[in-house]
Amino acid sequence: MASFRLLPSAFCLLLAAVLLIVTAACTLASPGQPKWNDASVSRSRWGTDPVFTPARSSFGQAFREFLGRRPTDVAQPFPFSHQIHLSKGATCTDCHTGVEQGPRAGLPSINTCMICHSQIATDRPLIQQITRMQEEGRDLNWNRVYNYFPESHVRFEHAPHIRAKVECSTCHGAQIEQTVARRAVDMDMQFCVNCHKNNKPQASNDCLTCHY
Repeated sequence: MASFRLLPSAFCLLLAAVLLIVTAACTLASPGQPKWNDASVSRSRWGTDPVFTPARSSFGQAFREFLGRRPTDVAQPFPFSHQIHLSKGATCTDCHTGVEQGPRAGLPSINTCMICHSQIATDRPLIQQITRMQEEGRDLNWNRVYNYFPESHVRFEHAPHIRAKVECSTCHGAQIEQTVARRAVDMDMQFCVNCHKNNKPQASNDCLTCHY
């Protein structure tokens, strides 16, 4: 039987074609089912997607998640300064109102901003821009700084950590030293397990404590 050998360039082309086909197949949702990033579909109380799928918006995103790479700095609608607000006496719970009640701290809506800024710094161009956005019924499209990859199936509950007197800075760093929020720690399994072990009383490290 004659042997068949692919030249290196031909092999690379074949491999690229296979990867493109697999990526396209993974990106497509099942007929009649919502796509994994469909904004019209409500998420669970932990912020996870209701549809299980390995699909990603791009091959690059899938590859970065495979390597566990996340950006430290995340672009936001505008450079909100935690440093300025905290130095003037604001607290985390003033804007992240859900942190004591449930799994998610919550990202402030434009209405939350205007509770203060309808009276404070109204002459600043940025505040005037936000005021116009509220009048037009538009909201702020914040990008999450901390999140877990969907395949991790992790649910993080803020409220129990607050009741246990865990400081926000444990995971988020010293926000009073930050302007735009950035990732201060990588909240991987090692970080969380060690924190559960080292804090008194010790928190459970049972799989179902964090994973679903």
